[in-house]
Amino acid sequence: QVQLVESGGGLVQAGGSLRIFCAASGRSFSIYAMGWFRQTPGKEREFVAAISWSGGSTVYADSVKGRFNISRDNTKDTVYLQMSVLKPEDTAVYYCAADPILANLVNYEVEYWGKGTRVTVSS
Repeated sequence: QVQLVESGGGLVQAGGSLRIFCAASGRSFSIYAMGWFRQTPGKEREFVAAISWSGGSTVYADSVKGRFNISRDNTKDTVYLQMSVLKPEDTAVYYCAADPILANLVNYEVEYWGKGTRVTVSS
C-alpha cells in the first residue's frame, strides 16, 4: 500500500504561481511513476501531468504545458507541481496519483490516489 497526502493548495490570483506537494509513504516511492490530476464539480477527473520513477520523463496535458512543471525528490518521497501563470480555469481539486507504469497514469489507470488539495484561482 502507498499512502499519498497532498498539501499546498490555496487561493491565488490569476497570473500568479503556486506549488503543491504530494508526500508518499507506506512503500518504496522511487519505483512509482507519479501524476497529478484535477477535478471540478460535475466534471470528469482530468489528467494534468506525470513523471517517471527516475524523473527522466514527463508528460503534460496541453492545457497546462508551458505553465506547470512536475518534479520529484525521491530522497524525500515527495512529488511537486509548480503552477505558474495560473488561470481561473485551473481552479480545481488537485489529486496526486501513483502507478508503477507511466503510461498507465496517462491512460487514467491509477493504482493509488490521494484525497486532493484545493486550488482556487481568482480573476
